[in-house]
Amino acid sequence: MKNIILSISLIALLAGCKNETTKEVKSTVQNEVASIDSYQPKIEIMPISHATFAMKWDDKVFYIDPVGGIEAFQNMPEEDVILITDIHGDHLNLETLNGIRSEGSLLIVPEAVNEKIKEDQSDAEVIHNDQSTSFDGFKVTAIPMYNLTEERLKFHEKGRGNGYVIEKNDYKVYISGDTEDIPEMRALQGIDKAFVCMNLPYTMTVESAADAVLDFAPVEVYPYHYRGTEGKSDVIKFKELVNTGNSDIQVNQLEWYPN
Repeated sequence: MKNIILSISLIALLAGCKNETTKEVKSTVQNEVASIDSYQPKIEIMPISHATFAMKWDDKVFYIDPVGGIEAFQNMPEEDVILITDIHGDHLNLETLNGIRSEGSLLIVPEAVNEKIKEDQSDAEVIHNDQSTSFDGFKVTAIPMYNLTEERLKFHEKGRGNGYVIEKNDYKVYISGDTEDIPEMRALQGIDKAFVCMNLPYTMTVESAADAVLDFAPVEVYPYHYRGTEGKSDVIKFKELVNTGNSDIQVNQLEWYPN
């Protein structure tokens, strides 16, 4: 009889422990969801030129495609992360990279870029299209970037370069790199800030860029990388096309070409 009572008591104790554990797990999940829902990022965008800019996100500083020499970064905060999208000179300059990279900063590149820099920057982290890497609450995913139209295929082949989505607590920033309005761009979801290129003959027209933006509908979009062989693309027209199609998308124009 004592054994029966002891067994019943043990079962009841285990059930109680299980219930308490379940409550704790539910509470933890709810707190995490509440934290994400209430997250308000502190983001500052600092354009330098064309495809090159710095972005401070909370306590981390990102350099995107650093070119232009050390002097272009003299007034910028020290970086924690460097992202490079492609091998072309308006995205990759080894002298600039060697001159501005801080000790211990994270360098994320596609394989084609790594082949160009590995003798000087041997610790770069290589990610390929659709791969991700995570650090300090951030996740960086490589997004394909390439040309579609026959006369532009020679400039950017699929798989060579990376666009990027940077994410923290479900807040997402997309950097297109050199690309046309590819299906992978149009299929993006939940983008809060998007940096979208538009320059001929290397990437895409203003009309194609606006049409793609209307498809993936970011909260905010920044036209960047819009100087081509025949001058600058019409970013005012880009804004008109986007806001005619969706007035809720905020189009932000920054000064990318000070000279």
